[in-house]
Amino acid sequence: MKDCCVKVPKILLPKEGTDMEKWAVIACDQHTSDTAYWQKLEELVGDAPSTLRLTLPEIYLSGDCTARIAAIGEKMDEYARKGVFRRLGEGFVLVERDTPYSPTRFGLVISVDLEAYSYEVGAKAQIKATEATIVERIPPRMRIRAGASLEFPHVMLLYDDREDSVLKDVKARRGGLAKLYDFDLNMGGGHIRGYFVPDTQGIVAAFAALADEDGLIFMVGDGNHSLATAKASWDKIKANLSEEEKRDHPARYALVEAVNLYDGGIRFEAIHRIVKGVAPEKFSAGFPREGEGEAFLVVGGQKIACPLGTDAAAAVEKADRYIARYLAENGGEVDYIHGAEEVERLSRQEGCVGVLLPKMDKSALFAAVKRHGCLPRKTFSMGESAEKRYYIEGKEIVKK
Repeated sequence: MKDCCVKVPKILLPKEGTDMEKWAVIACDQHTSDTAYWQKLEELVGDAPSTLRLTLPEIYLSGDCTARIAAIGEKMDEYARKGVFRRLGEGFVLVERDTPYSPTRFGLVISVDLEAYSYEVGAKAQIKATEATIVERIPPRMRIRAGASLEFPHVMLLYDDREDSVLKDVKARRGGLAKLYDFDLNMGGGHIRGYFVPDTQGIVAAFAALADEDGLIFMVGDGNHSLATAKASWDKIKANLSEEEKRDHPARYALVEAVNLYDGGIRFEAIHRIVKGVAPEKFSAGFPREGEGEAFLVVGGQKIACPLGTDAAAAVEKADRYIARYLAENGGEVDYIHGAEEVERLSRQEGCVGVLLPKMDKSALFAAVKRHGCLPRKTFSMGESAEKRYYIEGKEIVKK
């Protein structure tokens, strides 16, 4: 079998009897302009064990996060001390996710070797970033990871498997697998089921067989900066380890959910922009307009056609270049929004302009990234915001 970056983990889940609806919360990079969402979630969770206490919602990143970051590490240790977790044997978790927006999505929770991951443009690796990585975004996340004994990922890796060679048989026999959880996700996230998969050798071989001529197996669909942070943290840790210690250190392997690009539940949606603290007329007057395409400005809830061409990645690049230049000259800030309705709602606020961007064809992803090196930041989203990964499974990242 070819060398493969996939590692079989020992996954942590909350002990049986835990209120899973309160335990699982959405990826931290969602609802970054919606304070009400996080306030409602806080009320729902209360004092119950929850991954809300083990992660840092990015809506709070703009303030002083020192106390919040310290509390995350302390809560992980408290949960471990109080027996909140149960450790599975070596194996994967088959995830079956239903949402109001898409067909059922299947994924597999695995761990991957961070030595096989690169976000460098043009690098050859088994795991590649799909978009430009903003290295300035890594240090704040490293502060969280530095004090953490566990990781709870929202990273989703995509693999190109038209024949469904990795999961077809596993999905067919899931009725015979041990069911780990089966519950409704909070805040409109749909329903999720998880099954323990102890027989892993054939799956690892199937992943290895997908490698292309450059060895590529996975591209990062969601959570690239989280994976980049895990990589940077591992690079720092391994500097003080022997070769033998490096081979099996838990921080070397990151927990992720791997999803087939051609899974029926994977839909690519555009990630839109909301620009705040600007003069809408001035911003709109200078916005580029080029040829055809499905791009719009939104002012006061009203859409204005501003085509940026038919290449989705190029349209994103043009819009972002103009936004960056305008903000540098005039001030203001930009946020990244899932869903046209949310953009239209936010555009009604004073000093706000929405930018609706075209969506990318998912079948073009691997070829586009290989052709261009990487896509502009926030070029696509896998589905709607409510379909993003919820934190459920965890893994130890410190040596015991």
